[in-house]
Amino acid sequence: MLKLRKNCKYDLVCPTSMGVRITPVGRMPVHTSSLYELQATSAESNVLNVSSSLGLRTKVLTAFVKNSPIAAFIKAELRFRNIEYDGPEVPQGGAWGYRHQFNIADSGFGSRGPRVWNDRSGEVGRTLKASDFDLEKLFQQDGVRILHLSGLVAALSHETTTFCLEVARAAKASGTLISFDLNYRASFWKGREEELREAFTEIAGISDILIGNEEDFQLALGLNGPESGGKDLEKKIDQFKGMINEVRRRFSQVKVFANTLREVVSANEHNWGALVLADDNWYVENPRPIQVMDRIGGGDGFVGGLLYAILAGKQEEEWIKYGWATGVIATTVTTDYCTPADEEQIMSVYNGNARVKR
Repeated sequence: MLKLRKNCKYDLVCPTSMGVRITPVGRMPVHTSSLYELQATSAESNVLNVSSSLGLRTKVLTAFVKNSPIAAFIKAELRFRNIEYDGPEVPQGGAWGYRHQFNIADSGFGSRGPRVWNDRSGEVGRTLKASDFDLEKLFQQDGVRILHLSGLVAALSHETTTFCLEVARAAKASGTLISFDLNYRASFWKGREEELREAFTEIAGISDILIGNEEDFQLALGLNGPESGGKDLEKKIDQFKGMINEVRRRFSQVKVFANTLREVVSANEHNWGALVLADDNWYVENPRPIQVMDRIGGGDGFVGGLLYAILAGKQEEEWIKYGWATGVIATTVTTDYCTPADEEQIMSVYNGNARVKR
């Protein structure tokens, strides 16, 4: 059973490397578009957005390029989204120095799938270290109910790996619950497999909530994943359950396991489902058809809704419903984060009620 701390200043905190996403207007491909939208983004701040939209207090631990207009834009966007921030101002160091990452992604359409290009050279977030922050004040004095960690940040650099380990240890010592989304990326792990496997295993070993897909569990933690179930949905779900049970045997302190189930019909239509194991109880959302405007951020939306439901004291069986629905909401907008109007909207999406509300 999860036991949340009481009387904490912050409900949800995460380390992250903030950047910007540029997206072609009108679902055009990147290579033929001349008009783009700009948004501040990171997978981890996307997770916070559900809670920050619904009145909970959230914060990102990050780094900014000093005097950068992009940094100013990111800060303004975070304020607009009710997400607090803390982090050092790092001097740019000239034209070849530090900057915020650029994520260049189109939305795809029909049989043309989305394409994503990450331009992370010189990324300021790769410099994050524990000495940038007063972790004792944050966890011991202010108090944090849940720390959310992502494998994307943990694998960015040797410095961020060490940083995430030290933040996780500080959170654990204070009684803060730890949520860890493995988020394996092969390009981040190249040449660092042994170091990252050890670090990810340590973080997973003190986590209370563990999130990932079959590739994450196999490649980040060295565990067996499910075999292909073909189009047999029941067989696929049973195999995922078997995989999570294997992870549970190794990381017995984890109270909640979760992963999403996605089948891509086209860029505009997916079958979207999820699995959650909470203590000894399985909750399954069989994949059902959803219409997709932009798939980027759907998984983060799921995690955001799951964590919000836990923080808001919802019944255990409600957690997967909130996660499923907020993941769907994220795919219906051009931002890569979910901004629900209220809980009623979330449950209307879950229940398939798209009628106008006046």
